[in-house]
Amino acid sequence: MVTLNQPANLLLHLSDEHISLQKTVRDFAQKRIVPIAPEFDESGEFPMETIKQMGAMGLMGIEVPEEYGGAGMDTLAYVLTMVEVAKADASHSTIVSVNNSLYCHGILKFGTEEQKQRYVVPVAGGEKIGAYSLTEPMSGSDAGTMQSRAVLNDAGTHYVINGRKSWVTSGPVADYVVLFTMTDPDKGHKGITAFIIDATQPGFIRGKKEPKLGIRASATSELVFDNYLCPVENVLGKVGDGFKIAMTVLDAGRIGIASQALGIAEAAYEAAVAYARERQAFGGPIGQFQMIQQKIADMKTRIEAARLLIYNAVLAKERGKVTGERYTLEASMAKLFASETAMFVTDEAVQIHGGMGYSKELPVERYYRDARITRIYEGTSEVQRMVIARQELGLR
Repeated sequence: MVTLNQPANLLLHLSDEHISLQKTVRDFAQKRIVPIAPEFDESGEFPMETIKQMGAMGLMGIEVPEEYGGAGMDTLAYVLTMVEVAKADASHSTIVSVNNSLYCHGILKFGTEEQKQRYVVPVAGGEKIGAYSLTEPMSGSDAGTMQSRAVLNDAGTHYVINGRKSWVTSGPVADYVVLFTMTDPDKGHKGITAFIIDATQPGFIRGKKEPKLGIRASATSELVFDNYLCPVENVLGKVGDGFKIAMTVLDAGRIGIASQALGIAEAAYEAAVAYARERQAFGGPIGQFQMIQQKIADMKTRIEAARLLIYNAVLAKERGKVTGERYTLEASMAKLFASETAMFVTDEAVQIHGGMGYSKELPVERYYRDARITRIYEGTSEVQRMVIARQELGLR
């Protein structure tokens, strides 16, 4: 074992396998993703070629067991991958996060053997793209008010699904979707059921693609279901367990977004440090001025604190694999602090760069735009604070 050369070395160690993975992902991200990131950010086109390449590397199913097409590694490997990919381009890391945490993780934890073979294997291997659909135009954090419906047909063989979902990451290109919709509206959130949706079937309509501020190469759209027939064998878990499944999956997803936020923050910080060393003003580098030094110190400290919270969540998730316990508190704290750190660090990086930080000639303005979403998706910062407080107060 090799000690991790970071402040978290009292908590975690990187094995030789982790170090090799980190280097491999970093090399790929810096050589293959960094050069194309500005172009895809500008066009908003989905980076299918590099996503397929990452699939072939095993990065689209890092924690998925090898028998289901994945790399069979642990949560730390996933975090290291997310950080390195996000440092290169947040859009690519968003796609990696959804495939791993929201799609594959949910089916592996709650799906049948047949569902795992059919719907996890091709996605974990990068041959297909997965998505996760919970939000609706009038139902975000309050999932119990969703308006979409799934009604069992008279023959009892299919659910007829109707409704509109919104803000579906990878929606414009997804082959399969883990969908949450109402089967018993009278029960509120206890009436939600999860389904695995095949996007090639009639009644599945890709709606408006969202023109976003950041992570623009990560395609996001509405999905419309018009009398879509979903076979009963595609129910994920039990009927009525959809909300529980969604929240359990989001625990894993929040570790992914925290790691993404950390990667964005690291990229912005490294750019700011380099600029502070190179930029000359008043007879020397701007890094000699105390105001710049204060910014650098605060940025570095918050980044390392975020890393420790993420590693704490990693340990909690790994414990949960053995004990079955949830890691909601640890994941929410990591996601809250890392996302707000990303926003703080990218803002300071733009400030250190001055006018050049506002220019598209340098990537710091993209880091700033990309960081903003980490405080919103997979639970806003306000929701994370509510989750943390309720956990601590015993209001679960």
